[in-house]
Amino acid sequence: MIPYGKQNINQEDISSVIEVMQSDYLTQGPITPKFEKELSSYCGVKHAAAVVNASSALHLSCLALGVGKGDIVWTSPISFVASANCVKYCGAKVDFVDIDLETYNISTQALENKLLNASKSGELPKVVIPVHLAGRSCDMKKIKELSIKYGFKIIEDASHAIGGKYYGEYIGSCSYSDIAVFSFHPVKIITTCEGGVCLTNDSNIYDKIYRLRSHGIVRNEKQMVNKSHGSWYYEQIDLGFNFRLNDLQSALGINQLKRTDSFVKSRHAIVRKYDELFKESQNIITPNQNINEHSSFHLYIIRVIEKDGIDRKVIFEKLRNEGVYVNIHYIPIYRQPYYSKEFDIKDFPNSEKYYSEAISLPIYPSLKEEQIKEVVDIVNKPANFQNIF
Repeated sequence: MIPYGKQNINQEDISSVIEVMQSDYLTQGPITPKFEKELSSYCGVKHAAAVVNASSALHLSCLALGVGKGDIVWTSPISFVASANCVKYCGAKVDFVDIDLETYNISTQALENKLLNASKSGELPKVVIPVHLAGRSCDMKKIKELSIKYGFKIIEDASHAIGGKYYGEYIGSCSYSDIAVFSFHPVKIITTCEGGVCLTNDSNIYDKIYRLRSHGIVRNEKQMVNKSHGSWYYEQIDLGFNFRLNDLQSALGINQLKRTDSFVKSRHAIVRKYDELFKESQNIITPNQNINEHSSFHLYIIRVIEKDGIDRKVIFEKLRNEGVYVNIHYIPIYRQPYYSKEFDIKDFPNSEKYYSEAISLPIYPSLKEEQIKEVVDIVNKPANFQNIF
């Protein structure tokens, strides 16, 4: 069996977790702050607040920017549902911007057109959440330019993108956004089992996220409403959550972070091999990147153009039946039953075309060359296909 993604755990990772297990602190000790400091240093950003997963990071980010009832937030429909659910958690309305068929990210032209129309109707978004699909950065310079013109805040859903770069800077630097979010799920570039982080250069945003992830409680007297009763004293000043990352997970994260660049380098080598093997394929579109981008390649997404009765579904089922656990990233969010009554699929032609053609092929550092060849052979030669039920 070949999965589409897989974690890479070595003995140093295991030893670091065992060391924490044998220490005085399993959670709320010194390791999570160390992980946050190292994440900040790696990305070149001022603040990092580690949390239990990227879904909670998106939720906290929306709250930190004041998203609430009556507000509108826009995001990409080609993403996991968490990119939209975080808006709903805050009681706000979510809307979608169609994608660019070259990048599979938010189309900045569609975004600009939608903003122009929204400015006339008085329905501008409070926040836009660009999603860096597969680890490729959105056109953040253009999105930032539009944010200045139309007055919205930016949360980068960079769940796929740690280790990627945009104009020479690591994604997560927040040079063009208010907040960036990473995921540390096992299939992502690095893992803490489950986990995520909010990154920001704004101290006020950081302070808000920091206390919301821990029940809205503060222990710094400068942030308290009342005078402290003593060194034991704390105050709850917001209605927060228990979204803290524990020290066991952070220990794993610290060691994984050391290998981020090597993981991304390995993924690029796999991409080059896939690209070479697909070079003569007439009905396969392979991913690309612009000169100013350096994708983390969390995913290797091909598009299958229907030819001679062979389409995406045929190839997908053939791969699955042969033990290659490919996936689709993603079913457009507006198609989900929870959201579908609010949207018309005709408003998102590029997203619909992408969804009808996309398959995520296996990519992870330990993927072997012979496995890559096996995958490509199945894609290129789906002859004698039969459904197996």
